[in-house]
Amino acid sequence: MPRRTAVVTGASSGIGAATARALAGDGFEVWCAARREDRVTALAEEIGGRAVVLDVTDADSVAALASAVDAVDVLVNNAGGAFDMATVEEADAETWARMYDVNVLGTLRTTQALLPALRAGNGGLVVNIGSTAGRTAYEGGAGYVAAKHGVAALTRTLRLEHVAEPLRFTEIAPGMVATEEFSLVRFGGDQARRDQVYQGVAEPLVADDIAEIVRWVASLPAHVDIDEVVVRPRAQAAQHKVHREG
Repeated sequence: MPRRTAVVTGASSGIGAATARALAGDGFEVWCAARREDRVTALAEEIGGRAVVLDVTDADSVAALASAVDAVDVLVNNAGGAFDMATVEEADAETWARMYDVNVLGTLRTTQALLPALRAGNGGLVVNIGSTAGRTAYEGGAGYVAAKHGVAALTRTLRLEHVAEPLRFTEIAPGMVATEEFSLVRFGGDQARRDQVYQGVAEPLVADDIAEIVRWVASLPAHVDIDEVVVRPRAQAAQHKVHREG
């Protein structure tokens, strides 16, 4: 059997890097794609994959990725992020546009560009990393909430539009995941505010937890389509309900 191929965007850290490692451990040749060349190069060397510099907000960058990859079995659209915690009244429209661009349009660009490569095999899988923010609104999160609702809508629509093809589309929507960068980026590098998000939570999810779900979805037979997975740590019953010790 030829070696299966996966493309993981946003692979320079967090969920993306963990997913690249998990898929490589399952025998995939993984294209590690992200903006930071040094990080994806080191990761590709670690797992025996391939590194590619990718900015999902740049159409030319996405096109260059598509031209480099002949066939893809699994595409993991992980690149994304939250860039503020502003109320709607105080929100900056350009910041919202950046969140929409990387989360929604980045997923759109990459999926469009790689659909021919996904069709080249016996059945391709697209896994979009969404969020529980794509299910429930919360104060200060409207820009990110709107973007992740967009990812959910995009995934569901792809499932409808390609039902006659041997293609599968899955959204994985995590709740609280403690990664090295997500909340740090959201708070503009403020480590104290980042740490406060997870304060008192005994066991938030970690990147490896989400990577294992991606690996599981990718391991299933081609006729099995997991439409969506919503996953939270045990301590988080809902977006607004988190048990904090002490």
